Amino acid sequence: MNAATDVFADPPPLPPAPPAPVRAPGVGEAIGLLALYFALQLAAGFAVGSLVGLVVGMRIGFTHGDAKTGGDHTLHALQVAMGNPDLRTGVTAATLLIAASATLWIVHRRWPRQWRLAQAWQGFGFAPSSSMAFYGAALALGVAVPVIGGVLTRLLAGSHPVTQDIAQMGQGASLAGRVVLALSAVTLGPLVEETLFRGVLFSSLLGFRRRQAMLPAVGNARIVLAIGLSALLFGMVHLPDLGWRWYAVPNLALLGIGCAWLRLKSGSLWPAVMAHGINNLLAVAGWFVMTHPPG
Repeated sequence: MNAATDVFADPPPLPPAPPAPVRAPGVGEAIGLLALYFALQLAAGFAVGSLVGLVVGMRIGFTHGDAKTGGDHTLHALQVAMGNPDLRTGVTAATLLIAASATLWIVHRRWPRQWRLAQAWQGFGFAPSSSMAFYGAALALGVAVPVIGGVLTRLLAGSHPVTQDIAQMGQGASLAGRVVLALSAVTLGPLVEETLFRGVLFSSLLGFRRRQAMLPAVGNARIVLAIGLSALLFGMVHLPDLGWRWYAVPNLALLGIGCAWLRLKSGSLWPAVMAHGINNLLAVAGWFVMTHPPG
């Protein structure tokens, strides 16, 4: 009787399934994501610029639609309109918004489990800092790097000029246009770049694919190498914006080293984003003063 009962009894519960393996980025994936971000900027810039050019061209065509004026006059008017600094700053801001939003969505979609993990070799750090003191350190870093890095850049550059495309673009823009460009440089730029460099790339360089038992064994040499490589690449990708003037790279690498240290020690990406944003804010304030001096 007991044997028959045992036959028809419910089977014992199955053991819990092992956790799914972490879908971690390798160094190749991190570099590929960086390339994708800049490709998105090119594609978004072309799309937005083409759309704006089409709209502006249609307005000019309606305004100067008389056949007697000729197509050359319409083409010239379109070229002048597209060269308007405010229009260019608007296209640039829209391009950054599209490329940054798409990149952040891809990172979250591809690696959702790593998004909020605090340890730099485990995740991307979209979590609160372990101490409020790191936000004070971020403020100090964001203020100090433009001063120290600026002196270093001037020593390396000598008599050569050092300007970024964003500063040159904002020179002829109105106050509203410069504000739009500045807000993009202070908010969106630091957020997406810190996600890429101190989130995905830094984690992959620390050995993101290592076995769980080995994670605490990340040595100082590997940490120094990861900080140095991520900071150097961070500086080098800005070379096109700097007119390929290499002597501005150490300044950016210095910022990258400081931001990587904040990410590593605070367990959060936000102090690094804050330091990066303050650095950009001071740079933007500098070209605001140069292009719109008081008085």
